[in-house]
Amino acid sequence: MNKQSKIALILYTICIFCMSVLCSLDVLAQKSDSIYYSTRAKKYSKTPQIKANVPSYKPLFGLIPYNNFLSSGNKGTSSKQEKLLTVLKVYPNPVDDQINVTLKLERETNLSIKIMDLLGNEVISLSNERTSSGELTKSFTIPNRLNSGIYFLRIVAGPETIVKRISVL
Repeated sequence: MNKQSKIALILYTICIFCMSVLCSLDVLAQKSDSIYYSTRAKKYSKTPQIKANVPSYKPLFGLIPYNNFLSSGNKGTSSKQEKLLTVLKVYPNPVDDQINVTLKLERETNLSIKIMDLLGNEVISLSNERTSSGELTKSFTIPNRLNSGIYFLRIVAGPETIVKRISVL
């Protein structure tokens, strides 16, 4: 900065200070909010009505699962779809070196069992095979390269997916 701009800046600040102190002007202050208190909000005589073509939710017998309600259209009375996969047990949890999965399949299908990390990345694929229907128990050895921590066991049979949390020691 040259000498003239420094002098102009000093004079400008002195001028603002004098106007605010001597003239009692609110140059440096914000405007007061008192002018807004005198105006009132506009009152509506009618509340606005939202008109939409949304079916009302009326459960038949207690609670209806959300997926069944969506797939049924407007009424909520569709036939229940058959579950293909049921995971009965994942043991032992926490896992040390071997994990056992007991599951039930309603029909023959492709079965995939994978271990996922907390971010959803596949760490290990334990099984990916065509499996017959019925109740079965699968045993898998956990490799040593898997660090201890929390993981997810993702079991996929056809279009159905079940995720179970496991702890590895």
